[in-house]
Amino acid sequence: MPTNYSTVCLTQLESAVEDDTNQPKDSLQVLKRLGCNDADITKIFTKASALKKADIDQLQSKLELLSGLGLTPPELVKIVSDRPRLLIPRLNCFAEQLDYFDELFGSRELLIKAILRNPSILTFDLHKKIKPTVEMYRVLGLGIADLIQMLLARPTLISRTSFNEEKMEFIRKTRVSSDSAMYKYIATLIGVSRLETIRQKMANFEKFGLSEDEVLGLFGRSPLVMTLSIDKVQRNMTFILSHMKLSAKAVLDHPSLLYLNLENVLKPRVLLAVKMHEMELKQQITGPMIVSVMRMKEKRFLKAFVNRQPKEVADELMEYYKNVKGVKPLAEASKKNMTYGFPF
Repeated sequence: MPTNYSTVCLTQLESAVEDDTNQPKDSLQVLKRLGCNDADITKIFTKASALKKADIDQLQSKLELLSGLGLTPPELVKIVSDRPRLLIPRLNCFAEQLDYFDELFGSRELLIKAILRNPSILTFDLHKKIKPTVEMYRVLGLGIADLIQMLLARPTLISRTSFNEEKMEFIRKTRVSSDSAMYKYIATLIGVSRLETIRQKMANFEKFGLSEDEVLGLFGRSPLVMTLSIDKVQRNMTFILSHMKLSAKAVLDHPSLLYLNLENVLKPRVLLAVKMHEMELKQQITGPMIVSVMRMKEKRFLKAFVNRQPKEVADELMEYYKNVKGVKPLAEASKKNMTYGFPF
């Protein structure tokens, strides 16, 4: 049976009022006793100036509630300095919110983990934002265990989620059933994403010759492809088509090609394969092998294709490999850090 925080609060408040001999005189003293230093306090009052005149008893009771969850003083200092506005709501609302989360997560350990990852979950309106969001995912078919997993994995799930008919159609077109292990990723990634961003990412694949159904099918098989930036997908796809001589549809069966680092993995390994061909070595990287070679760990790759060569050949290959791996294109080195990804 979850603890009723409202009852606990009342008891704590009453006992605090009865014995005021040791009571702090203002919120500044409350925060100092918590363990906040001057820099923390400045940060807190800058972000939430209303706390300067906060009711002392209510402020202490909120901190005691958080402490009662199992949060340590250093953890409390961190979340309060990062998200001081979580201490502004009325005490009864704050207690009700903790009661709800305690029941939802079913585990203090998981709840603490969620709060530490994103203290903002304690700042959202329980009835206008938190409960409606949870209900949306339940209606979509997510079980509580899956929802909790996604709340931990995507801290902005509550604040960013929105659905409309177009998003629902995207989910249906991935053809991932609600009982699939991939479904929770598809539902939450589409849920937290801006509709415009989803369209842009789909159009980015489509310009390489993939149909809408093929793109959504790719999202269904490998949902994290949706988190890749437009720029990364463009550069990897261009290299896959122009240098690896594979078709665009290759990524439908081998989505790992999209995740790999172009400058550190794809490009140097393909160039090394070309070099081995030019040297007319007995061992070659050709055909379907090229995809599996790209997925190898660096140590295994070098052992399989460089270290097994005669010493002189191995030395030449290694020097060439290090050189091509160390060369960064000018545009890559100077480009601004622009992100077209999802908002989390």
